[in-house]
Amino acid sequence: MSKKIRVGVLFGGRSGEHEVSLRSAASVIAALDRSKYDVLPMAITKDGQWLPPAQSARLLPDPRPAIAASRTRALTIQPVPHSADSLDVVFPVLHGTFGEDGTVQGLLELAGLPYVGSGVLGSAASMDKDVMKRLFRERGLPTPRHAAFLRGQASPAKILRQFELPVFVKPANLGSSVGITKAHDRRELVQALDLAARYDRKILVEEFIDGREIECSVLGNSHPDASVPGEIIPCHEFYDYEAKYLDDRSELIIPARLTHAQTRRVQQLAVAAFLACECAGLARVDFFLERPTGRILVNEVNTMPGFTSISMYPKLWEASGLPYPVLLDRLIEFAFERHAEKTGTQFSR
Repeated sequence: MSKKIRVGVLFGGRSGEHEVSLRSAASVIAALDRSKYDVLPMAITKDGQWLPPAQSARLLPDPRPAIAASRTRALTIQPVPHSADSLDVVFPVLHGTFGEDGTVQGLLELAGLPYVGSGVLGSAASMDKDVMKRLFRERGLPTPRHAAFLRGQASPAKILRQFELPVFVKPANLGSSVGITKAHDRRELVQALDLAARYDRKILVEEFIDGREIECSVLGNSHPDASVPGEIIPCHEFYDYEAKYLDDRSELIIPARLTHAQTRRVQQLAVAAFLACECAGLARVDFFLERPTGRILVNEVNTMPGFTSISMYPKLWEASGLPYPVLLDRLIEFAFERHAEKTGTQFSR
């Protein structure tokens, strides 16, 4: 009998997306095949405390009884990844700040552990919407016009000289639409800047695009594949946090109602955006299909999208012929593949 792979599922964290992470992790832990994997839940509290597996499991919305109660000792990430008492691979189901931005990825690199998803650079570049969009432009990818301001340096007067209302105002480094406002007038713009500044020192202002919201999942490392695209029809004016997680009236259309040429264009742009940001393992790429012109614009890359069984990323792969448990297998395989490439690299003379 072959040895099971020991997977640490890391979740929670110091982020505005903490609760989303708990739901994603619960789905991942429930779906991992226990005949292949020995699963350890690893929670990080909102104040940054790392919890041992037993305490971690109690934070999950739907803890699995298959998580063995005997594996409750305090967890230590060891620099020797394949010793008898270490993890084999980490699945960091962390969304947003201090998890999806390269910080945890750097820790796992130092520990010498394989992990699912993008590395330090890909995670950091994709998390910073300003840097991400500059990378898109460097590769010639179409993306909405934007401007970035540091906290305290953005003013309605500066913004209105560059943009017509309405505009979107966002924290540069966050996800799940936390802190995002669609500002229709000057009063809303002032409020939007204050809200975004609560979540980040860098604020992004982006032109409004009258478009359909299209999403595409990407899977792989150096030669990634794209799923069939899907479409979000939000129940609110835009796909904000409430529409994503609290109000079930938003509609997901899979596959999206696109022509064959539009589908191919979305898939090509999704892979190009993934590679432009140096991503690895997985990402969900979001688009606008502009109604007046038919242009397809790359909006952003999410390196660790929502991962519940009903989230768009796994649902798009399921519609593409890859069931959720098999998708998890592939992601772990890509983590080992990327780690093997790293270990083949010489770091000293």
